Amino acid sequence: MSNFDIKNLKTRLLTKDATLWPEGNVSQNRLGWIDVIKEIHREAKDLKSWAENIDQETIVLIGMGGSSLGPLVLSTFAGTLKKPNGRRMVVLDTTSPHTVENAPIEDAFILVSSKSGTTLEPNDLMAHARSRMSDFSRYAFITDPNTELAQLGSALGVNKVFSNRSDIGGRYSVLSYFGLVPAALMGYDIAELCEAAADLDPEEAITLGVEAGRAALEGMNKLTIQVPDQQRAFGLWIEQLVAESTGKHGIGCVPVPTSDKEAGSDRFHIELELRSAGDLGAQFYKLEVATAIIGHVLNIDPFDEPNVAESKANTNKVLSNLPIQNIENQSPDALDVFLKENVKENDYISIQAYLPYGSEEHLEQLRVKLRDAHNGTAVTAGYGPRFLHSTGQLHKGGPNQVVAVQIVERSPYTGIEIPGKNYDFATLITAQSIGDYQSLQAHQRRVIRIGVDQISELL
Repeated sequence: MSNFDIKNLKTRLLTKDATLWPEGNVSQNRLGWIDVIKEIHREAKDLKSWAENIDQETIVLIGMGGSSLGPLVLSTFAGTLKKPNGRRMVVLDTTSPHTVENAPIEDAFILVSSKSGTTLEPNDLMAHARSRMSDFSRYAFITDPNTELAQLGSALGVNKVFSNRSDIGGRYSVLSYFGLVPAALMGYDIAELCEAAADLDPEEAITLGVEAGRAALEGMNKLTIQVPDQQRAFGLWIEQLVAESTGKHGIGCVPVPTSDKEAGSDRFHIELELRSAGDLGAQFYKLEVATAIIGHVLNIDPFDEPNVAESKANTNKVLSNLPIQNIENQSPDALDVFLKENVKENDYISIQAYLPYGSEEHLEQLRVKLRDAHNGTAVTAGYGPRFLHSTGQLHKGGPNQVVAVQIVERSPYTGIEIPGKNYDFATLITAQSIGDYQSLQAHQRRVIRIGVDQISELL
């Protein structure tokens, strides 16, 4: 641990010392997560009271990136951690038309979650939801102060607008309103989650961050996060936190969620198993602290995302020239040859599935198949466009070690309209996949685009 004084790092982090990171960093507007848990703790009873007065048994959360992955973890764990209140939460963070059509909008309470209030996907999803259910007493918004979404909430008279601190980035927001309002709706004890986070010894988290950062500098930059199979969603949350925070300027940690013990000379291993809601709160905070410190060790700003906007801009460019000029898909048979020609030592394979939700088990089977076929190479798997707001930063801005496998539907399900737009959801997800493909190519990343009817064609 030479050259890193853990106690000094603790003091500097907790006092929000911007000099922990390179000059010009955005930390002055991004460190509210350090102390927001104390504020939310004081509101725990009010949050519980509000949540108990919601009549619906189903919650649909509309969001993207950090606004959705924390709640996804909480929804996955609500039953296994014995904190259910009978409600289920459906996280809608995709533009897949089939998934959108099947979201239980009509019977749900709708939670729209967007820091900026201007993100394309949540706004299009909200427009769709409003076309199916227009009782605004069954909507609540979570957003930063005075955003367009906050103003819309006031104009529509929605049930409640939660105004989150503006100095918290999306991927660090799980212990703010963005994570804890959904948690309250699912019956979690908000005070317990906050107390567990507050009780965490920051030095333990800082030590983890130093070790992981130093390992990355020494070539062990595949941060392998082993969790039990039923807790796989927690790995997705860590993945977006670490990837978007550290993958920039040609360096970074590549998070690899897995349920197996994966070995390799480029691996740094973390093993987690959560046994209580308190564990969940503590680990959320621990990993936020550790990730901020990884940024210090790597000498990068862990709070900006310089490459995320590229795919968004490319999507808008594609949508500005309708009808879409699609690009050629390769057949599933082309994948093995492509990977054999392109995967080198210390690379990682990124499976990027622009497919309807429900393919999780097949994606995991494909991830393991490709890992084993390429001598234990690190392989990650995620849905598009979800990852565009998180791990996509790493793929473009991190080390040029990614071999991207983009998987799209041969014939996307059409006809699910977006009110106020001249395109439907099938057009939107196609534009997003094309925009991302072009962004990867612009960064000279190795990428193949595979068309399938079913993901099982690749198994």
